[in-house]
Amino acid sequence: MLCQKCKKNEANTHVKSVVNGEYEEYMLCSECAKEMGYTNLFSDMHSDFNSILGSFFSNALPEKSQTTRCSVCSSTYHDIAKSGQVGCANCYELFLSELMPSIRRIHGNTTHCGKRPKLVEKVEAEIPEIKSEASALDKLKVELQASIEEQNFELAAELRDKIKEMEESK
Repeated sequence: MLCQKCKKNEANTHVKSVVNGEYEEYMLCSECAKEMGYTNLFSDMHSDFNSILGSFFSNALPEKSQTTRCSVCSSTYHDIAKSGQVGCANCYELFLSELMPSIRRIHGNTTHCGKRPKLVEKVEAEIPEIKSEASALDKLKVELQASIEEQNFELAAELRDKIKEMEESK
């Protein structure tokens, strides 16, 4: 569809307006829309969002991080602080000491502290043996894995049998 104002360019902006109770619709090209004062509300959103994220990072950038570049994506800590976006997974490892204060400030913590299902809490409160059995089973599984890594297969076989007994008795 052609622009309703200039009738030359392809219309890519749909404008609806109500003035003094009168409803009007226009199909305009981007140039005519700018001339009439209709701009895209979201055009500057990307840069504003990045600057908001960047403000969470401290303005005082450590000297070391200004010269250190990520070997994978070539980002510096200054780039991350300016854009508010971490370049890649390797950047988290490389700039960990600089990022942790910002992550702690943004999220409030650096470890997950999620909720547990209420049903599990209720059952554990009513029957405390279930919790101790589950933790004993988990402990045996960890011991089994360690004995396998140490190539102590006799102990691993014994632990495997104990785990199987516990799981079958449930």
